[in-house]
Amino acid sequence: MKTELTAPVDRRYLVRFNPKRIPHAFTDVLIIGAGIAGIRAALEIDPALETTIITKDVAELSNSTKAQGGIATVLDPLDSFQSHAEDTIDAGKGLCDVETVRRITEAAPELIEELIHFGARFDHTKGKLSLTKEGGHSHRRIAHALGDATGRELMRALLETVRKRSTTQLWEKTFIIDLLTHDNSCVGALVWNPYHGKTFIWAKQTILATGGAGRLYRETTNPEIATGDGHAIAFRAGVRMRDMEMMQFHPTVLYIAGGSRYLISEAVRGEGAHLVDVTGYRFMPDYDDAAELAPRDIVSRAITAQMQKTKHACVYLDLRHLSSELVNDRFPNIMQVCAQFGLDITKDLVPVRPGAHYMIGGVIIDETGKTSLPGLWAAGEVTSSGLHGANRLASNSLLEGLYHGKAAGQAASLVAENITDHFCAMPLKAEWPDSLPASEPLDLTDIRNSLLSLMWRQVGIRRTGKELQDALRQVRFWDQYVSRHEFDETSGWSLQNMLLVARLMLISALERTESRGVHFRSDYPQTNPAFAEHIQVMRG
Repeated sequence: MKTELTAPVDRRYLVRFNPKRIPHAFTDVLIIGAGIAGIRAALEIDPALETTIITKDVAELSNSTKAQGGIATVLDPLDSFQSHAEDTIDAGKGLCDVETVRRITEAAPELIEELIHFGARFDHTKGKLSLTKEGGHSHRRIAHALGDATGRELMRALLETVRKRSTTQLWEKTFIIDLLTHDNSCVGALVWNPYHGKTFIWAKQTILATGGAGRLYRETTNPEIATGDGHAIAFRAGVRMRDMEMMQFHPTVLYIAGGSRYLISEAVRGEGAHLVDVTGYRFMPDYDDAAELAPRDIVSRAITAQMQKTKHACVYLDLRHLSSELVNDRFPNIMQVCAQFGLDITKDLVPVRPGAHYMIGGVIIDETGKTSLPGLWAAGEVTSSGLHGANRLASNSLLEGLYHGKAAGQAASLVAENITDHFCAMPLKAEWPDSLPASEPLDLTDIRNSLLSLMWRQVGIRRTGKELQDALRQVRFWDQYVSRHEFDETSGWSLQNMLLVARLMLISALERTESRGVHFRSDYPQTNPAFAEHIQVMRG
């Protein structure tokens, strides 16, 4: 079975524009996003080419920088590529592409060596890379840095390297409004920043690496910038997408009233921490033989069920039986964050509950990062590459970003090298329906908060057909009037993107009348072999 859905969108571009009245910039390769996929791609562009990287905020703000656990890689002689691949495929519940899994798992050790070459400092034990274990893995194979701040260290090294390249420029605090297309090819992007306003960036090749959409949910580990902008702009440009119903929820997010939702790494459970409920009962063995080291989808549902049983707002991580030396060495940043709330994780229980974490669905790519739109490549969380299937295995995300970032950079560079400089103002036009007449300004914050609450309640860890239908009606209602406004600032454009991505997630979730991986339908609790296929969506 292969399902293809179409979804209407009111207009191709979010804003009207006249190419004769706004600034133009020119580059050989445009990279949209400055996380690990985008920066790794930039390092593969031939230095003879001009490269422009744009990012929504400062380059250091990304899910990549916030990543704690590490990168999955086979380095232990007792481990094997086959084992890593099998663990990935088992977690993916029938939707992984076996060849993609094989290629990426076998490339992992080389990708680690390249990071070390770029200056990344991994943790070592007795002269060898330290390895830990996480949920769903059969061996200790997670390489990490700074204890529990792997992403921060890797991005430091990569950003320092890319900033030394004289032919690469980084535009921070730059919002991408839409991809520019002409003759069914991507020719760059329309962007906005406070320095130039709206600007055309013309590019011979474009790489999309905008990350995920976790900020569509009230409870999330993602930074404010993760509003699904890349998914939305790709869809409006006619790019094929799939698996939009597959949002992964991380089981353990610090839950303290008044505090930000801080990720508590899976490595904490990998080092032996237990999950207990409000009564002190260790409940995970009741749900899975792997207990705390079961895959994330199972642990998230188990926590939710236990919270309902006990009528309590969270469960707790218990590290009290672990040595304080181990905890201090492995989790210094988690210790520091918890200490701000008066918690000593070597002595106190840590309150946690699940939160939206990783968007598995996205732009369809091949092994080189090529999308269905000529001139556009993609890498990282904005994509559906075939690695994760229906549930991402822990610490495979940085690995995927590195692999496809490198591949997309190489491929885009080769194509751009063979295109001569012939930039011109193409006859682009923004087709528009009638906009709403001038009225009282919309309360964008209220609509956004309502959307986040709706998605958490009805499109979260447990779903039903009725709740999904009700949510879709509500999102369509909001979108009906929000999408007809022409905004002139990022909060409006972000909200329009969020409403579009929510619609794509909802129509896909309604279509998949089964439970598989992170998509759990309590009205269809069993996995249906007929649905062992991807659900594709494209613009109607």
